[in-house]
Amino acid sequence: MAKVIPFRAVRPTRDKVSLVASRSYQTYTQTEREARLDYNPFSFLHILNPGYKYDKEISGSERFTLVRNRYLEFKEDKIFIQDKEASYYIYKIVNREGQVFNGIIAATSTEDYENNIIKKHEDTIEYRESIFKDYLKTVGFNAEPVLLTYPDNPELAKLISNAQQQRAEFEFTTTYRDTHYLWIVNQLETINRIQKAFESISTIYIADGHHRSASSSLLSKEMKTENNERYNFFMSYLIPESDLRIYEFNRLIKGLNGLSKEEFLMQLDSLYRIENRGKALYQPTKKHHFSMYLDGEFYSLFLRKSNYIFNNALDALDTQILFKTILEPILGISDLRNDNRIDYYYGKNGLLTIKRKIDDDEFTIGFGLVPISIDEMKAIADQGLTMPPKSTFIIPKLRSGITIYEF
Repeated sequence: MAKVIPFRAVRPTRDKVSLVASRSYQTYTQTEREARLDYNPFSFLHILNPGYKYDKEISGSERFTLVRNRYLEFKEDKIFIQDKEASYYIYKIVNREGQVFNGIIAATSTEDYENNIIKKHEDTIEYRESIFKDYLKTVGFNAEPVLLTYPDNPELAKLISNAQQQRAEFEFTTTYRDTHYLWIVNQLETINRIQKAFESISTIYIADGHHRSASSSLLSKEMKTENNERYNFFMSYLIPESDLRIYEFNRLIKGLNGLSKEEFLMQLDSLYRIENRGKALYQPTKKHHFSMYLDGEFYSLFLRKSNYIFNNALDALDTQILFKTILEPILGISDLRNDNRIDYYYGKNGLLTIKRKIDDDEFTIGFGLVPISIDEMKAIADQGLTMPPKSTFIIPKLRSGITIYEF
């Protein structure tokens, strides 16, 4: 039974929301960041990068304190306001490809996370959890929702659709050509129906935001002695499984671990049926089937299943198969997070990127995969397993600063 509750969001005013909203800090190039900081005084990037005011790079606890100060300045200047009533926030995104995402921004329970009602499929890194926990504790707010997904629910779909019949509180299009809409739901009857609908759901899955979820859980445990229920929740954007989009992460490798091309192909032959596909782009079409680009030519690789053992959901995952059959035993890559011989490129134009980077001698060999399905992601979480790094690229990607959860 999932506990998903309304909260009093801090939000930009309607006239400034399009100026405030920002992508995740790391997704901007330095040039992009500087342009927004130079010419947009309302960008949420001013809060995330408080050292800009002093033309200085600031890190650690000093940065956290200044983030808090910039945030309070935005509130003092009435750029941000806080809703008077606890509300759910219906949120819709239409991206430039025409894909539509409908969901609910709400507060989700750290207890549900700890009790595996909210399930994860990725490992988190302890020091990153701790740093972000300290960040949350100092700044006192969370400005980017965790992306959660739940089984399609007719009652929630109806309530979302009903809310969208009214004029949206926010409607704006970004320079990325995504259009965002937000509706405020604060009628008691509708709130009760939404809350009860989520209570009927036994399991919710983290799609994106594993470190933010883990950090919120750590903060909740640390603040148990505080008489503040808000520490027991974290802000999430919950969307039905049918709205979630999962793309593949393709792999690029430097070198063949001392092997010649012929030696490498001969080692592959024991586990794969290999076919040379020539110079045209070749995309795999089904599970356990990979494309490979090497020395100016594409190959198809079909797993010889008689020579590979499937013990659980992880063993059946293509990213794990590639790791256990090629990357680790043949190419000598055992640390997928830190080995500088491997890089990752997701979905759209992934094979073109692979071809270009290998043709330009930046890398030696590339592998194309098919996307992991929602059912595979859920099976990994249900069995308490974790995927290899960079197994999924999931959209929607959310903006910071549209709704803010205060502790």
